[in-house]
Amino acid sequence: MPILGAFMVPHPPIILPEVGDGEEKKISEVTAAYEKVADEIASLKPDTIVISSPHSIMYADYFHISPGKTAYGDMARFNAEQVSFDAEYDEELVSTICRIAEKGGMDASDKANDSDSEGQGGLALHEFPAGTMGERDPSLDHGTIIPLYFICKKYTDFKLVRIGLSGLPLALHYQMGQIIQKAVNETGRRIVYVASGDLSHKMKEEGPYGFAPEGPQYDERIMDVCGSGDFKRLFEFEDSFCEKAAECGHKSFVMMAGALDGLSVKSEALVHAATFGVGYGICRFEVGGPDESRHFLDIWRDEKLDELRERQKDEDPYVKLARFSLENYVNAGKTLHVKDVMDMDLPREMYKNQAGTFVSIHKNGALRGCIGTIAPTCGCIAEEILQNAISAGTNDPRFPMITPDELPWLEISVDVLDEPEPISSPDELDVKRYGVIVRSGYKRGLLLPNLDGVDSVIQQINIACQKAGIPKGEEISLERFEVVRHE
Repeated sequence: MPILGAFMVPHPPIILPEVGDGEEKKISEVTAAYEKVADEIASLKPDTIVISSPHSIMYADYFHISPGKTAYGDMARFNAEQVSFDAEYDEELVSTICRIAEKGGMDASDKANDSDSEGQGGLALHEFPAGTMGERDPSLDHGTIIPLYFICKKYTDFKLVRIGLSGLPLALHYQMGQIIQKAVNETGRRIVYVASGDLSHKMKEEGPYGFAPEGPQYDERIMDVCGSGDFKRLFEFEDSFCEKAAECGHKSFVMMAGALDGLSVKSEALVHAATFGVGYGICRFEVGGPDESRHFLDIWRDEKLDELRERQKDEDPYVKLARFSLENYVNAGKTLHVKDVMDMDLPREMYKNQAGTFVSIHKNGALRGCIGTIAPTCGCIAEEILQNAISAGTNDPRFPMITPDELPWLEISVDVLDEPEPISSPDELDVKRYGVIVRSGYKRGLLLPNLDGVDSVIQQINIACQKAGIPKGEEISLERFEVVRHE
């Protein structure tokens, strides 16, 4: 089996004696587990080690794979320039990964009609967003150097592949791992996968990043998931929860899980510590032969789609109307008006009343589009929703137009806005109850209330200002409004 094993490891600079200057002794159990990992890698004798690192080059919509023949890196930024590494990259494996990505994740053994579309969460037929373009800094990052520090003490006869994470959803990180597996199989490389990543940075009040209750919750959950090898549960971590936990390596772990897709895995949690207020976890994964029960992205996708279909049966009339409008436009290019939906048996107030509305679209827990109107621009709420649903799905400048294969995966909500009222102070805001409108001259920004990840009034105002392009410190006026949210 070309994939010999996999390991989840942290990358705290303080674990190195050259950096820790004695403090590393406080996490000696982590060092001991790391050395056990290095011993096992040495016994496996891989041709290549693949490392995914949160501190390699990262783009919002692209997976960067380090190019070239060699790379150098050191720990000078941590006052330990004597810790340095020269790595030789596996150019053939990198080239194969890029070629498979260009084909949308298809290797030579795949049949085109067996691939799922990106909209369904499977490997897409069009180009997958991964490659070697856009290298801003060729030097090795500390998320790569620290695993190498331990491995190279025991074993050096290997080449390296280094891959960064992205701002893309978890499903695409899993797919990136699947592409790696395909490339490994095609080249016949014997590889070990190392998923570099710390856990929560919010484990202790006295730690460098403070405390959040989500910190210990994240660490307990991720150690249970990875310790048991139940990788499907990796998709159950909401973006907002991970953000509040200030985790570092979750997407790295998901990419590793994708590289092990369809293979039997014996998992073992070796250590967890949070001595310095940051979670450090190490797990090992002994890889066996094919196991059809472990295609976790397919399993998660099927369960998620069933759940969405059930929810859509009982959708609120406001949401049903928004979905109906978007589906007609995306599938048939048809823009619906009120006269086209008179047989939908909508509540009377949707035809009678006027109001601004916002239509928000999410896919796999991530925002996919959100556009609306602060004040009414149409003759009734129903018409407002019909138009804003199309705009949210096709005209949000932050996202590409929604495609037909994405439609079953969309979660839609509709906010109906009350008339905004001016306020004199942020003290009159409440992020759960009120949305905010900020104005400075001709610039205007709006943020809806009760959004995941928006926990304070200052944060709410700052985000609204960013959306409006209002620089920090510029004088602003404030308005607040309430909404009725339909989900």
